[in-house]
This record gives sequence, structure tokens and C-alpha cells, in this order.
Amino acid sequence: MDSSLPCFLLFFLIGCVTCSVDNHHHHNGTRHFDYCVLGAGPAGLQMGYFLSKAKRDYIILERNSGPGSFFHKYPRHRKLISINKIHTGRQNREFNLRHDWNSLLSDKPDLLFRRVSSEFYPPADAFPLYLSTFVKELGLRVRYGVDIGRIRAVQSATGRSYILTDQQASDYTCSVLLVATGLWVPQKVEFVGSELVEGYESISTNPEDYKDQAVLILGKGNSAFETAQSILGRASRVHMLSSSPVRLAWQTHYVGDLRAVNNELLDTYQLKSLDGLVEARLEKIVIARQKEQGRRRSGGKKKEKKGQLYLTLSKYVQNQEKKNRSAVTGEELPGYHIDNFPTRNPYDRVIRCLGFRFNFSIFDNSACPPNSENAKGRLPGVTAWYEGKNTPGLFVLGTAAHSRDYRSSAGGFVHGFRYIVRVVHHVLERRYHGNMWPSTRLLTTQLQSWILKRVGEASGPYQMFEVLGDVVLLRGSHCEYVEEFPIQALPQFSFLSGHEVSNHGLIVIVMQYGKKKIDYLGRNRAETDWAKAWKSNFLHPVLYYYDKLPTEEEMKLRPHGWPLPRPKAIHHIVEDFLTEWEGPISHIQPLRRFLEHCVQTDLRTFYAESCFRSSLTHRKPPLFCQQGYLKQQGVPHNSQLWQHVHDAGLMPTEQDGGTSGADPAFPNYLAQAGASMSSGLKLDL
Repeated sequence: MDSSLPCFLLFFLIGCVTCSVDNHHHHNGTRHFDYCVLGAGPAGLQMGYFLSKAKRDYIILERNSGPGSFFHKYPRHRKLISINKIHTGRQNREFNLRHDWNSLLSDKPDLLFRRVSSEFYPPADAFPLYLSTFVKELGLRVRYGVDIGRIRAVQSATGRSYILTDQQASDYTCSVLLVATGLWVPQKVEFVGSELVEGYESISTNPEDYKDQAVLILGKGNSAFETAQSILGRASRVHMLSSSPVRLAWQTHYVGDLRAVNNELLDTYQLKSLDGLVEARLEKIVIARQKEQGRRRSGGKKKEKKGQLYLTLSKYVQNQEKKNRSAVTGEELPGYHIDNFPTRNPYDRVIRCLGFRFNFSIFDNSACPPNSENAKGRLPGVTAWYEGKNTPGLFVLGTAAHSRDYRSSAGGFVHGFRYIVRVVHHVLERRYHGNMWPSTRLLTTQLQSWILKRVGEASGPYQMFEVLGDVVLLRGSHCEYVEEFPIQALPQFSFLSGHEVSNHGLIVIVMQYGKKKIDYLGRNRAETDWAKAWKSNFLHPVLYYYDKLPTEEEMKLRPHGWPLPRPKAIHHIVEDFLTEWEGPISHIQPLRRFLEHCVQTDLRTFYAESCFRSSLTHRKPPLFCQQGYLKQQGVPHNSQLWQHVHDAGLMPTEQDGGTSGADPAFPNYLAQAGASMSSGLKLDL
């Protein structure tokens, strides 16, 4: 046989494989996909998982050489502030995700962040390692080294599509564009002398470089306090300036505000150890050096170093037409006008720590979403289902989509937006593939147990409080339970989910904090009386009953601070210190009474002998007896009777279709309440 034949066959097979892969996507040098995901950070990879699981035609484009490249540099001082609580005392995976702020969602129960770090506040380098593992084990389709520099939209006979052009002038065309680029462009504020300021993105992270230096930090967010904390032991003094006072996360319940792990400077400020906080609008300040001829010693106490920077206000600067200069006279310094001005002494360094903004520059006019109305326009404006406003077919994922819940929930962080990505995927499946939003069909008698299970363990509504809610579609003797719907899109529920609302109405279950400003460490910070559940301050479930879907107008006119319009009936489940909501008197009985009001049905549970008596004396026994006892699914009052009924073959076995054993991890509140669960309720999902 010709010795060249094996080589020829090898090259032929390689060529066939290459063509089969490339020809599916190439046409005249353009690669075609149904879905393009821009960015291989946590949001992009999370969407990649859902698209891969649904067997969709997609590609993830990443400009760097690996996933999660943002975390190779940020945070600058290399410690994440996202909780990695491994030991919860529970084996329930869904519950544990409430306290795991770094893992992504997948069908692999062990593909969790704990694999790469066991630290409560993990090192930043662990995150790209976890994301690489996520990509590898799930086989996600990621193309690295593709730096998209231009995105434009085109309209054709088949509809709207997006064309992405990379650094080599290659084009990628897709019907749906999912932007998951995050926020990485440093946020800047222009003021006189802003060119003299160092940026968080480029400062030295070696504390020794700040030894005996006076440092002014612009900003009071976590990046600013992270920077301050790293140099407290070396700098002579650290001052922090922004237009707003410090907002503490444990007071605001917003995880983007200052976290306790970064707030050591608050101690040194309040205990008068040279550091401090001041407020001023950045647009009104001036950073400048003092002219040589105007320099004088400050009170004769200390000779000033050459080249030091002064903070003054624009109103003190003379010759306004020439104020874009880097030097001021003594008369233009604030100490000349107010002798006890707090920042009258000079600084060796001024550092900008103002966070990041979305990169709008890669979008041309045909494809660019508008700036958000909140967050100082740093984010793209999106609809309640995270589609860019005025950019149909372009969806925004991850931190960049935080404008929907800015400063109110966790949508800007992994533990929040992993659920938002799933929401967007449900929207895509409905719009482009005709698949209805997943739901669970329940007997009405099972609804109470299901709600208690969800509020006691579900992570999505717990993390995305007041943003994602469970929707119960009442159908009479049964109901459809739709999980984690974006409640701001409730007027479009039928269009987005594919489920219709009947004349029986619907119930929306949302997790909420109280709206009253209180002392969160004071004695009366918690409400324990179930009759005053509406006064609860901590996170607790709230149920809204509507006889029909709210309209867009009603959503706009909802009461201030409310996530939804006024309902026909509302029920607060009183806050619980353990966040378990399983108390028979405080939680279960009030919930049952509310549900009975909504469905106009007796939802009490009965032992078999009670159902037997009721069947003999009532033409229509309670619904629980109709759906349980009369179908041979009653629960005997004592073990002896139970055994007798079981031996007689009147109780279904575990092998019977549609039944399942109770989850041993499920709370035993039903036994405490002297109640039973209807068979057929699958508790271990």
C-alpha cells in the first residue's frame, strides 16, 4: 500500500471535520449563530449553560485568553466580599445556595465554588479558576481572543439580526445578542485638576508605597474602602470624599453598599485616629498644586513637601476662564477663607475609586441601548425582562443589567444575576421556541405545603427580593405554580410565560424587607407577633392576591416603595429569626386562612376518620377529603389504625404512580400542627 495513503486519509478526515464545523456557521466569511453571548464572565457562562442544556445554536465570545478575566485584576487587593458559606448544617442544595454567593447554576450538584476555595471571603484568583472548571466540565462553546470592536443591527426580510466585528475584521452574525460584558470601564468625573488624580485601576497595591503619605480617596464605595483599608497602617492619614455619606450594607440591605469586611476606617475616623470622611460634590472641587510664590507654612507647624496636592473648591478659584490649570495661589485655597476647613492640609496622593461603567462605545446607533435613568447613566436601560430598550433581540445580562434593581436588590452580583439569566432564558425559550415557562401543577390542597417549602428554601426569590416572585395561577381545584417570574413584568405575564390567568385569579409570592427606618441593632428591631406581621422589618414572605393581572398603568401608580400595585388581598408572613417559616401558629395557620380566603375553599387537613364522618354527614366533604381520603389517601390518627389500613390495602404504596415519600429534610411542622400532607406532593426536587 502506498505509504502516503494513511497521511492522505488523515488529512482528508481532518478536513471533513473542519468543514462540518465551519460550514455550519460560515458564509462569505461571516459566522452565523442563533445566539451570540458577548463575554465569558459569570453571566455569559451561566447563559451558555442554559443554551447548551437546551441544545441551542450559540457561541460565547471572549476578548481575553480565559474566562472571568475581570477577576485577574479586580478587586485590586485580591479579596472577594461575596460570601462563601460552606457549612450551613443543611443538605438541601437549594437552601445552601442562599449562602453561596459565588457558584453558578447547573445540573451538576458538585460543580460549586467550594471546590476551589473554602474561605468565607475567598481570594479573587479563585474565581477565574472556578469559571474555567465550569466551562470544561459542561463543555461550553467559548471562543477566546475575539475582541469585538463594533456591533450593529441590520434589518432583513427574515427579521432583525446583529453583526459583531472583531479586531481582525471578521464578522459574527446572530439573531439574538446576549451582552454579558460586565462593567469594566472606570467611572470618572471631570473637574479642575482631575488629570492629577490616580485611578483605582492603576494604583500600587503595595502598602509600603504609601508610607507616611497623606492620601485623599475620592469615593466611599467598597473599592474606596478596600483601598483605604490596605494602606491604613502605612499612610499618615487617609481622608475619603464623595457627595454622599457612607451607606452601610447591613443598614440598607443592599450588598453593593459598604460591607463590614472593608470598614475599618470608620473605626479610625470615629475614634479620632487621623482618618476621616467628608462630603462635597466632585464636580465642584479643584485638585491643584500651590504656586511657589504663594506657598506658606500651615500654621508654622510643618514644612510642606514640594509637589503636594491641595483640595479646594471651584468657587474660590479666581480667573474662572483660566481655571483649567494645575496651580493655585494661597488666596485660592479654602484655608484662606475658612481657617478650620476640614481638608485644608495638602495631600501626597489623590486616588479615584468611583466604580465602573458599561462600555457603550462598541455599539453603533442602530444597536446601542440607551443610558439608564438611574446609576448616573452608567448602565444600559433595559425592560422588565432585560431586553435593551429600543433594541429588540438584544438582552443585557449580569452586572450590566443592574439598572432594573439598582440599589434595591442583588441583580448586580453573581448570587442575584444567576437567577436573572435563567429568567432571560425562559423568555428566549418562549419567544423563539414556543416553550412555556416551566410550572408545577398542584392540587389546591397542596398549595400551602408548596408555598412553605418554597419560602423556606428557595434561593432565587430570597436573593432577588422584590424582583423575582413565584406566581400561583388559581384554577379551582388545582393551580399552576410558576417559579421566579420578574414581577415588574407582571402585566406582560401571559405574553412572556405562555400561561393564561383564569377568572379565579392569581397569587404572587415575594420576599420583602420592611419599609420603616429603624435602629437595626436596637431592642425592638424584630416583630414576633403574627397578628402584626405587616410590621416585619427583616426579610419575610408577602403574598399578593389579584383577581386579574395588574395593568401597566397600575404598575406605574403603585404605592411608593411597593414592588407591586395594591392587590385585592395581601398577607405578610411574620419575619422569622431562622428564616424557616414553619411555626404552626405564627406562620402556617395565618397562611392557610389567607389562602382559604383567596380560593374560597376549606383547606384544612383531616385524619381519615374525620373524613369518614364528614362523608357520612355532608353532601360535599372538605376539599382535602375529596382529594385525599375519598381517593384512598387519608391519614389515620394513630399508628395502630395506620397499620390496619395499610394491611387492608387502603393506602397507596411508594411504588404507586404519582406518590412519593416525604423528604426527611422537610420541616416537621405538619406533625406539630396535627396535620398531614396530601399524597402526590413531591418534596425532594
